[in-house]
Amino acid sequence: MELTTFDWILIVSFLGIFLLIGVFMAKRSGKNTQEFFLSGKNMPWWLLGISMVATTFSADTPNLVTNIVRQNGVAGNWVWWAFLLTGMLTVFVYAKLWRRSEVLTDLEFYELRYSGKEAAFLRGFRALYLGFFFNIVIMATVCLAAIKIGGILFNLQPWQSVVYASLITVAYSSIGGLRSVIITDFLQFIIAMVGSVWAAWYIVNMPEIGGLGQLLAHENVADKLQFLPEFKNNETLWTLLLIPLAVQWWSVWYPGAEPGGGGYIAQRMLSAKDEKNAIGATLLFNVAHYALRPWPWILIALASLVIYPELSDISRAFPNASAGHDLGYSAMLTYLPPGLLGLVVTSLIAAFMSTISTHLNWGSSYISLDFYKRFVKKEASEKELVAVGRISTVLLMVVSAVLALSLKDALSAFNILLQIGAGTGLIFILRWFWWRVNAFSEITGMIVSFAMAILLSIYDFGLKSHEQLILGVVVTSVCWIAVTLLTAPTKTEKLVQFYNKIAPYGLGWNGFKKQVGASTLRESKDRFTIDLLSMLLGVVFVYTALFGTGYLLYGNTTGCLVLYGIALISGIIIFNLWKKNKGGL
Repeated sequence: MELTTFDWILIVSFLGIFLLIGVFMAKRSGKNTQEFFLSGKNMPWWLLGISMVATTFSADTPNLVTNIVRQNGVAGNWVWWAFLLTGMLTVFVYAKLWRRSEVLTDLEFYELRYSGKEAAFLRGFRALYLGFFFNIVIMATVCLAAIKIGGILFNLQPWQSVVYASLITVAYSSIGGLRSVIITDFLQFIIAMVGSVWAAWYIVNMPEIGGLGQLLAHENVADKLQFLPEFKNNETLWTLLLIPLAVQWWSVWYPGAEPGGGGYIAQRMLSAKDEKNAIGATLLFNVAHYALRPWPWILIALASLVIYPELSDISRAFPNASAGHDLGYSAMLTYLPPGLLGLVVTSLIAAFMSTISTHLNWGSSYISLDFYKRFVKKEASEKELVAVGRISTVLLMVVSAVLALSLKDALSAFNILLQIGAGTGLIFILRWFWWRVNAFSEITGMIVSFAMAILLSIYDFGLKSHEQLILGVVVTSVCWIAVTLLTAPTKTEKLVQFYNKIAPYGLGWNGFKKQVGASTLRESKDRFTIDLLSMLLGVVFVYTALFGTGYLLYGNTTGCLVLYGIALISGIIIFNLWKKNKGGL
């Protein structure tokens, strides 16, 4: 497939704009670490929310969704739709707490919440473990998408795809800091949404597909349309719905869906002007992430089942590409005409850049602030720390690009990440609200979950993937809870400082209050029942909006109106609760 001159003009123009934004922001971002890593802590909710969505709108996400839909149908997406519960918990419970902490990175939280050398160790170790090793695995999966798209659309060698896709991203990320990342994210999200919607419309209406009605009625597609897995099939029911909803969302740490917030989501919340903007940003992110984006990808995935019903069909059409169901998305893009192809390629490049740039800035913040400044050179100047951040940005990109050359598909990487984080999520939820959680709790959870992931990757013991996940969660949870109860709690003075700064809900702190006297602690003004109700209503709002759109596409007008009506009512109640409780956005 060849791009026309107009296609190349589109691509080069947008790439030039992204680079110019980085150059324009370079001087301001280079002033200090707060500017480079948190954009001065003065960003509005709408810009931060779109930035979060753009970050998760990575080039590998359509491939992942296509892989899921081709193998497990629309209902297979519950493996990530279930993380909405985590997202809404972050919106209404944790966003305000993170903003109150006033830390520069979420790893700084460890020495705000815990005491002793174990807290320092935890901060330093996770700075390298998450900021470098774990982060490069995530970025490698995104680079893998670039490799597959480049191979299908342009017949590029894997190393060529990675190099071409990475150069400008590294340039504006390293010189412009988080502010340039957030601003380019806004533009990249618009491009990515327009590209995916337009591509879906064109592909569905191709003569080979015959329009939306014929697509949905096709024999290869009709049994893939259910929103819920078949209840008669116990294996798919457990794997696709029950485990994600009952266990996965609260127990598994996964980038962008961390229980209790964290990672680049926490970075965006810490960049907000205030608590209200932090909450508004995460709410916008969850609505757009789950309710707005998935359907264009799903439609293209379903269309690929008509053109390439079997994996062997994709292999025959693209003999030089690594076979995998996730190739279905890229394969369908080869049908796009000039002009539209250029826009879609630009949107995929934009999706790649938005994700990679965020992970580069996030990872480099850990290396610069939580490792270099904390353990290597405490007296380092602000300009030196920014320089370390820029150097580590380049290093992270190089290593992740090399790793990408050995990965097979996005879904396998997704499952690896889930298993590594299995059982640790509950720690991140409870550490704000249970005073007995200490640094050893987190160290134990981290070590045991990683050890279980390695063990199960070598010896599966005949267990299916969801059974391995449950085993990892149970073993990890039992271990860290036991260690929590067997070790001494965080020092009293540290807990008093933490409680008075954050003012969390009091139930899990009752034992501590009795120990030190409630009069020494700041009274929390947060209302747990209101926040929990808002979370549940938020979940209802997004799911009904998501499936209401599905019914609209399926031609089920009654179902669409009913679900949209429920979404509207839920949204109104949330707004009124928010306005009454916090004063609105």
